Amino acid sequence: MAFKNLTYTEYVKLLLIHLAMGIAISMYGGFAKPILIGILIFLLFFVISRGNKNNEALMAAAYIAGAEVFFRQTGGVIFYETGKYSVILFLLIGMFFKGTSSRTTPFWIYLIILVPGVVIASQTLSYDVVFRKAVAFNLAGPVCLGISALYCYYKKISKIQFNYVLMFLLLPLVSHMIYLFLVTPNIGEALHSGTNSNYAASGGFGPNQISTVMGMGAFLLATRLFTIKNRIINLIDLVLFGMMSYRAIVTFSRGGVLTAIICIAAFLVLLIYKQDIYDRKKIWNKIMIFGGVVFGIWFLTTVLTQGLIVNRYTNRDAAGQLETDITTGRKELIVTELQGFYYNPVVGIGVGKGKEYRSEETGTETASHNEISRLLSEHGLLGLVAILILIFVPIIFWTKFKNNYYFLAFLAFWFLTINHSAMRIAMPAFVYGLALLYIVDDKKKSVYKKKVEAQ
Repeated sequence: MAFKNLTYTEYVKLLLIHLAMGIAISMYGGFAKPILIGILIFLLFFVISRGNKNNEALMAAAYIAGAEVFFRQTGGVIFYETGKYSVILFLLIGMFFKGTSSRTTPFWIYLIILVPGVVIASQTLSYDVVFRKAVAFNLAGPVCLGISALYCYYKKISKIQFNYVLMFLLLPLVSHMIYLFLVTPNIGEALHSGTNSNYAASGGFGPNQISTVMGMGAFLLATRLFTIKNRIINLIDLVLFGMMSYRAIVTFSRGGVLTAIICIAAFLVLLIYKQDIYDRKKIWNKIMIFGGVVFGIWFLTTVLTQGLIVNRYTNRDAAGQLETDITTGRKELIVTELQGFYYNPVVGIGVGKGKEYRSEETGTETASHNEISRLLSEHGLLGLVAILILIFVPIIFWTKFKNNYYFLAFLAFWFLTINHSAMRIAMPAFVYGLALLYIVDDKKKSVYKKKVEAQ
């Protein structure tokens, strides 16, 4: 059965279901695990029963990528990396039904590049480190990215199917947002940490991860204002955008918010560039309204946080004094990882060794926050090759097919997120794959086929 555009009532029903899910889990955390298990079973049936004819596997993977942090926070995950492994599983099932493009060789090379680091790790990790856990924790994200890229690269997908993928990514974020409103204290009561990342305002979970996923939710809702032509839906999305943005900002974790801003700007640049003069005028009118809403959200947040949020984004402490390190310690982490690359340039120090290496060099045992420096440190020159593949293959693809308004935004989200939060969650890996999709109208499928065959 083919997908069709959602009606207003269908959209509202889906939102209400996910608002109810967030409320239920906020009332009793024990609901989280059975709900997640039920979702996984339903999504497996959804993909397998349909044979992935309409890219259902990509939709299922999108839902889990959006839900991962929510179920981590609420104790619903079966094990910590449930999200990444589930995304990988759904995409592998999808590839079983529909295969991959013959042009995916660069990403097969990328995955193979990760293997030598495991061998080196078997020699370099100390005996008191659980080898399997150390390797799995550090490779789950990169492997998830590789599988996402294999599935999506040169994958033909209709605009309607693509919109469903984005919808599946958004819906669990709505549940997460309402959960945060219900379990976090009044923001005035949560300001005891000054301008540092605020765990209380993040529901007691990692502000970095909350900021990242709420930022993605805000981005998706913002883009819907320009791609969905229904005033009632636009109004609903505008309200949800305000709520999602507020939850991202009050985490006091800047990475996810700044990334969302850059992604929205990147999306609008491509969207405006592709429109004629008449459509550009309508887009600019919407941008003016959108800008007013953004200003209102910032003003409200400034008042509620007693001005501390302004201090945070101007790199000042609670007393208004300028902080010396805008990276909040990330610079030191990068420096130690680059040292690991400098002293072990060929094969690196081995997968999972970075945390231990940092402890040996500085006495601080902290996990990496930067995937680029981690790849260099743990994989050596092969890591550099992997980075070049991940950056230049999408750019070359874009020079051939400039039909995805989300391309720059998704690539920016991946790159910026892995530079402040590494690959702790599946979302940046999954979104990287979405940038590689070829989006077509049903009427243009034959045009696409001729163009691809001519490459």
